Amino acid sequence: MFDNLQSRLEKAFKSLKGQGRITDLNVAETVKEIRRALIAADVNFKVAKDFTDTVLEKAQGQNVIKAVSPGQLLTKIVHDELVELLGGQKSELATTGNPTIILIAGLQGSGKTTFSGKLSKMLKGKGKNPLLVAGDVYRPAAREQLKVLGAAAEVEVYSEDSNLNPVQIAENAIKHAKNNNHNVVIIDTAGRLSIDKEMMDEIAAIKKVVKPNEILFVVDSMTGQDAVNTAKAFNDVLDFSGVVLTKLDGDTRGGAALSIKKVVNKPIKFISTGEKPEALDVFYPERMAGRILGMGDVVSLVERAQMAFDEEEAEKISKKIAKNKFDFEDFLAQLQQIKKMGNIKDLMAMIPGVGSKIKDLDVDDKSFKGIEALIQSMTPEERAKPEILNAARKQRIVGGSGSSIQELNKLLSQFNQMRQMMKSMNNKKMPSNLMRR
Repeated sequence: MFDNLQSRLEKAFKSLKGQGRITDLNVAETVKEIRRALIAADVNFKVAKDFTDTVLEKAQGQNVIKAVSPGQLLTKIVHDELVELLGGQKSELATTGNPTIILIAGLQGSGKTTFSGKLSKMLKGKGKNPLLVAGDVYRPAAREQLKVLGAAAEVEVYSEDSNLNPVQIAENAIKHAKNNNHNVVIIDTAGRLSIDKEMMDEIAAIKKVVKPNEILFVVDSMTGQDAVNTAKAFNDVLDFSGVVLTKLDGDTRGGAALSIKKVVNKPIKFISTGEKPEALDVFYPERMAGRILGMGDVVSLVERAQMAFDEEEAEKISKKIAKNKFDFEDFLAQLQQIKKMGNIKDLMAMIPGVGSKIKDLDVDDKSFKGIEALIQSMTPEERAKPEILNAARKQRIVGGSGSSIQELNKLLSQFNQMRQMMKSMNNKKMPSNLMRR
């Protein structure tokens, strides 16, 4: 996420390294590089110019105390201005109304249906009883896709015959929600390959009838400036209440995230990364600014972990660690939980200082496949007692997993090292809550 922008900004800040103080000359040159970086990231030209003009104005004449370098001071100024550009503070999802009605809009392929499923799972995790509504009667697989997503999130999906008017379907769905104690209704609407009057009229008609508490505009962040232009066109018709940026884990330059709030003056409410049901985050401007500047986002990482990990299971694992009985069965279960948290490379980039170091590495869920195959080729007894693995057992395991003896031996060595580390931590009387983490 924002790899290119992050590296170019780092390069710009390095130009101040070794400078004793900020001067009009050195800060002007650095700000010029920042502007180039923003424009290269497909940020709207006027937005980039206004942003850097403000940074320049705030940086000029600043006194640098001994403990802070000019580069650090300018990074702080850029960070604060990025936070403002991205909206200042997080924007809460409206939960008024009984039920709360959320209308999802956007172009075809923007990720509306996937986002609808993710949002339903997130809201259910917060104690809500959502109802997903299949309002796209044009795309053949739309209803089936929503049903699959609903099943994964354990959320009911309301759908009717595709010959019915989407406005009527939405009305009927709200009646169904009221009769069945659903306190949130999420209406997935049809998209088109491009903006057209028919689509806009249909969504406007649904809005008029259902009177939604929230209208969320879903946009593919990989489309750059097109995303901003599309957002403006939709906002002119719908006056939506918030933006959802999808596919932020793709090869995106980040321009949409940095331009959209300024251009349409509507807050970004969620960001989506990948297809997994859990890969949805509330948008925090301050956290995103930190990620753009390579500072990581530990808070979001912890929140993602809290959503993915089972507290009861974590308690069991911590007790097994305390007794030095953590085995391959437990290790495999932990791998499955980590994979639920989302794209591995994106998760690693949330750790401060790691993002820039792994930007050129190909890190994804496939990294775990070899390990999983080896463990799954073991018998339950072998997973519980890896010390019984002799030459014959090892040969059977590598034959069943498609791996080599060297890979298996490496896994066993690393696993033993991990157990020793856990044992050492336990001997130091680590608090049980820390062990769970």
